[in-house]
Parts: sequence; structure tokens; C-alpha cells
Amino acid sequence: MSKGKLPLNDLAGGAGRVDVLIRALMAGLLTSHGIRTDTVVVLHLMGGPGPPRRIKFDGGKLRGLHAEERSIAGTLAKVLATPLPPIGRWQPITAGIEHSGGGLTHTLREWEGTPVVALDAKAPRLWQSGAVLPDHSHPNDVDVGFVLSDDQPLTDEESNNLVPRSLGETWLQGHMAVGAVHFLLDEGVTLNLK
Repeated sequence: MSKGKLPLNDLAGGAGRVDVLIRALMAGLLTSHGIRTDTVVVLHLMGGPGPPRRIKFDGGKLRGLHAEERSIAGTLAKVLATPLPPIGRWQPITAGIEHSGGGLTHTLREWEGTPVVALDAKAPRLWQSGAVLPDHSHPNDVDVGFVLSDDQPLTDEESNNLVPRSLGETWLQGHMAVGAVHFLLDEGVTLNLK
């Protein structure tokens, strides 16, 4: 849902599976003892009453995010209670959290010039052929975006200019895919982005 009162006691049903988004957000931003300061997560809320809404979490600016689904759901509920700003205007909610109108195509336009990977189990692998895990971690210093979709395929307009890549033939849950991508980036595995 993109607007209205978020049912905190029914995140998996009445909230439109916002529990899945929260788990992906946590996997994208949180480490065991901190926040990834080099990561930004944009959630796209496209259902329910009201126009599409984007919520951006910037790990470099974020303060007070707790690793607990209900707490994060409370933060999302506060955002949903705030009037929606126009498309393309990011309005601050609190340190590191902003929201804007618009959908995925708007976010992808803002990311122009950066390679953006659409994870798809049927695509070529995300890592280069012959890539190995290094003996020591050497984090990748690449500016890259990743798109995870729900059960609906991306439209032609949304998938235009995206690099389809796979983490394997098994379709993973979103938060698991985010964790696998961070592992590859953290270890410095050579990515197949071309």
C-alpha cells in the first residue's frame, strides 16, 4: 500500500506483504553490528489507495534504524501518513529517510549512467566466468544498482537498459538475494556487468 493506515499486526496480509519489503530493506542496509554506509535502498509502494510512492533509505545518513520488523513497519507507517510529495521531489522524513511520488521508471531515470542489474534466475550469472572467491576480502568499489521485483515481471519500459543477471537457477527470496549480492560485493568477486 502506498497510503493509509499500515496494519502493524498484519504485515504479511493486510499490509500487502510489506513484511517482504522490510526483510529486503534490513538485508540491504544492516550488518551484524551496524549499517552499510555505502548503500541506498529505495522501496516502491505501488498498491492500495493512492498513487505510487518511493521511500529512500540512505545508509550514510540513517540514524536510529532498529533491526526489528515491527519497528521498521512503524517508520513506514509514519511515512504513509505523510502527504505524498510530487514525482521527483525527495522530501525528508528523518535523518536518512526521504519519500517521493513516482514508480520504478522514475528511479531508473535518476540512476542513469550507473549500471543497473535486474536479478533474474534465467539470466547469465552475475559473476564473470572463472571468477573465484578471493583468499581475503577486497570489497568491490563499483557503483551499481540492483532491482528486485515482486511476483510481477518488469514491464518493457522498466527493463529497458537493465542488465539481466542471475544468482543461480533457484529463485531466491528477495532478502536472500540481497544478502548474496552483498556477499559478492564484500568479497570482491569480479562481476559480469557487460
